[in-house]
Amino acid sequence: MATLAGMSERSQPPVRPPWWLKPMNKVFIQMSKLGMNFGGESPVVLTVPGRKSGKPRSTPVTPMTLDGKQYVVAGFPGADWVKNVRAAGEVTLTRGRKSERVRLVELSAADARPVLRAFPTEVPTGVGFMKRSGLVEDGRPEEFEALAGRCAVFRFDT
Repeated sequence: MATLAGMSERSQPPVRPPWWLKPMNKVFIQMSKLGMNFGGESPVVLTVPGRKSGKPRSTPVTPMTLDGKQYVVAGFPGADWVKNVRAAGEVTLTRGRKSERVRLVELSAADARPVLRAFPTEVPTGVGFMKRSGLVEDGRPEEFEALAGRCAVFRFDT
């Protein structure tokens, strides 16, 4: 399997989400509302207005903490939630029954590299998803680091 790591988003065909992602996201959102964890990780529900409709759009994400700051990594290039965040800048994060408004700041490729390098250790459940998407082959930190500029990385500014 050829990896797409290291190539720009423009030079590659879009990575399509797997057919089962939307139905599973609905399940994960309901589980998250009940305060359940997935594989020991604590996901949150990110809700952002749709960039065209303005209607709230929700997706489960797993934040990671690095050097005392929280980040979220897009699971594949071109994700709709990423486009919506870029348009809105501010989102609502919900953990169980607690919600907060948060500003998300997208990192440059250079700033995203160390966050992506830490991703396989900090969010091990995300590694399998990215392998199945063809973004990485083995899940080594170097492969994730090479996704800088291809997969969006956001920092939470509360």
